[in-house]
Amino acid sequence: MAAAAYDEIADWYEHDYLETYGRQDAIGVGQLIDELLGHGTGTCLEVGCGTGFHADRIRHLGWTPVGVDLSANMLRHARGRLPAVRADATRLPIVDGSVPAALTVMTHTDMPAYESVLREVRRVLRPGGVFVHIGVHPCFCGGFADRTDPSAIVIRPGYRANYWTTDSWTNQGLRNRVGATHRPLATLLNTFLAAGLTPEHFAEGDNDPTPIVLALRAR
Repeated sequence: MAAAAYDEIADWYEHDYLETYGRQDAIGVGQLIDELLGHGTGTCLEVGCGTGFHADRIRHLGWTPVGVDLSANMLRHARGRLPAVRADATRLPIVDGSVPAALTVMTHTDMPAYESVLREVRRVLRPGGVFVHIGVHPCFCGGFADRTDPSAIVIRPGYRANYWTTDSWTNQGLRNRVGATHRPLATLLNTFLAAGLTPEHFAEGDNDPTPIVLALRAR
């Protein structure tokens, strides 16, 4: 299995990045997990679980968190937070129709083959199972968005194409380190339909003046 981009930055991510963006829930991810995943029982598969940061919140909602991630070094930090295995999300090591819920948080830009990932999610979900996608907002985040001034986001040309880039408004963040795959909004939403998932609820983060996060719940 190939090395993952996050292997080189796993320690920085756990000890520095999460202190800035994760533990204070600066972009509202925790609130969206509560709203869209909600209370339930049984296994909740987190695709791209990373260091397992969200496991306690998933568990608090009544679910049993289980994780999958490509990065061995990220999973090293996940030990003790949730059971997890190293695997490619386009080939999930899970039986068809076996999990009642799945979740992915801020990962779709890390997955060039996100269409294949969504097909795998559909395969492993039970009939009627719930899938929650929480990711960067494709309209306001990316190499084309200059967020230097948080009160006035500048959108440059580059939104409409599909591409991978390490361009970022800051050299202190995540995307300048590992890059990101950009998909316009329509392209992203159509991947859910093509995978056979039916969206039933959408939400945007409440950051001003433009949201950082776009989320949806699908069946």
